[in-house]
Amino acid sequence: MSNEADLDFIPIAERIHANVGRQGFMNLVGAELAEISRGTCTIAVERRPELLQQHGFFHGGVTAFLVDNATTIAAATSRGQPALTAEYKLNLLSPAVGEKLICRARVIKPGRQVAVVAADVFCVSDGVEKHTATALASIAMLSEDVGAKTKSPAA
Repeated sequence: MSNEADLDFIPIAERIHANVGRQGFMNLVGAELAEISRGTCTIAVERRPELLQQHGFFHGGVTAFLVDNATTIAAATSRGQPALTAEYKLNLLSPAVGEKLICRARVIKPGRQVAVVAADVFCVSDGVEKHTATALASIAMLSEDVGAKTKSPAA
């Protein structure tokens, strides 16, 4: 379903874009919310020396951050309510070598209290994507009032 046909999704997408824009760590890492739709999220980050480990690969912490954020955002888009990571299992498949790291998350099972979300991470080198990590996350769905009561430290 395209976002244009889903008019109910427009305010959800606007709220998510605004919230992500207030995330200090997103800004610190230089990650960008590349795409969202109902139940999906793609986040990407360009290669910078600050994001690499000693061998020149993207640091595993960067991969983990992308998975954490993308899975939570994907869950939030599915039901239009605030969400928070409860846990995730991350498998690093190969060294993350390239100019860009991309994480694509998709909701497997939406739920009122917990959503199950899968994510795949790819490194882009010379326009070619290589699968470098995969993850499965449990995302706690928060009530609207919890989200409204919580003040952002970045605000």
